[in-house]
Amino acid sequence: MLSKKAKYAIKALEYIAAKSDINPILIAEISEAQHIPKKFLEAILLELKRAGILQSKKGKFGGYNLRQTADEINLGFVIRLIDGPISLIACVSDKFYEPCDECENEETCSLRSVVKEVREATTNILSKVTLSDMIKREQRLKKSIKK
Repeated sequence: MLSKKAKYAIKALEYIAAKSDINPILIAEISEAQHIPKKFLEAILLELKRAGILQSKKGKFGGYNLRQTADEINLGFVIRLIDGPISLIACVSDKFYEPCDECENEETCSLRSVVKEVREATTNILSKVTLSDMIKREQRLKKSIKK
């Protein structure tokens, strides 16, 4: 399950990607528009900045904007950054592998086999979906509701 922090990070990045063509976006604007507590958002944006996804500008016309394009930032990267492993159990994680204490043989563990398939399908999808795709998807969904 995605944490609230990961959901907020994705929503904030979507908002910044959609709005920051010219000027950086203020934290207060993102907080209000996306209904994210400001203090929590500050910590999230700082983490995204440290990871190289965002850049910030101080001063009168300051705020945050993307360091990369919206086409270069995929959901899998953001989720791993914020929440850690995508896999349901550590023994199938690519980046956070740990053996299970109770497992006698990983090669013959049926649970591991199934969860590995789930992880592969999930990471396959999340690594293909970019912020740009999310913005387009939201626009399509809004149009379909108006019809």
